[in-house]
Amino acid sequence: MQPVPTDTRKERLLSLLSATGPLLGLILLCLLGALLNPDFATLDNLLNVLTRTAFIGIIAVGMTFVIMSGGIDLSVGAMAALIAGAMILIMNRLGAGVLADAPLLVVVLGIGLALLLGLLFGAGHGLLITKGRIEPFIVTLGTLGIFRAVLTYLADGGALTLDDALGDSYSPVYYGSLLGVPIPVWVLLLVALAGGLLLNRTAFGRHVQAIGSNEQVARYAAIRVDRVKLLTYALLGLCVGIATLLYVPRLGSATPTTGLLWELEAIAAVVVGGTSLKGGEGRIFGTLVGAILLSVISNILNLTSIISVYLNAAVQGIVIIMVAFMQHRR
Repeated sequence: MQPVPTDTRKERLLSLLSATGPLLGLILLCLLGALLNPDFATLDNLLNVLTRTAFIGIIAVGMTFVIMSGGIDLSVGAMAALIAGAMILIMNRLGAGVLADAPLLVVVLGIGLALLLGLLFGAGHGLLITKGRIEPFIVTLGTLGIFRAVLTYLADGGALTLDDALGDSYSPVYYGSLLGVPIPVWVLLLVALAGGLLLNRTAFGRHVQAIGSNEQVARYAAIRVDRVKLLTYALLGLCVGIATLLYVPRLGSATPTTGLLWELEAIAAVVVGGTSLKGGEGRIFGTLVGAILLSVISNILNLTSIISVYLNAAVQGIVIIMVAFMQHRR
């Protein structure tokens, strides 16, 4: 029996660390949090962390497909803000007009509008990138400004607030629970499960990985690269819509700062979860773990006084740089 070459052992070790590293990091962080503050290990705090993770986690699932295909989207936070503002504006008008006596129907229509807008915005990105041949960075940087400017215009520089009657009908979507688990957590788990099946069990998932690994080879293999890319952005937009429809009943308002830095958090969750920024490699489970890990970091900062909570975004930025550096070294 021939010995396993050293290079092969090293590759296997790196692959194992890449697959289990985020989970091990999460476990260590949870142990640290429990040692620093006993309140961290309570069931209520755990459910709170998972609920807060839902928004970014759902978006990060869609972002995984985009980054794996070699793309990027810097506009998801601004997109969520505009979708939230449009939802509130339309729902208020319907609730004060022809559907004044049917608040539940207004809520259902608002949810449908969020999903439709997310899908359309994402597909628009995909068309500009594939048909317009514009770099994803430029397209989404431009729409980031457009989305926030339009929301600021609709809100007249202030806030759009959901009517109280509609808020009461809508609040169970965020504050309700099933079997003791908050609704947003269930939605996050379902989205992650669907994303995992789509990535690992379908031709679409294999095509996403192939395009991210080598787009030119994928074209030679008769993969419809433009269509797959367009679908990845549409899928991300849909995920943004799902996250937004869960977010609106939480605060019942939308302002120009809604969703601020969500793109940073989503990208950080994807990268921390083991997805390569160069594309071609990634795992939905890793993304889910990465999103929870970032929420745990934020929760620990809130419960302790190690550093200011205002530095949370700085911590996430450092994490992105460190993981990207380790990926490059690997």
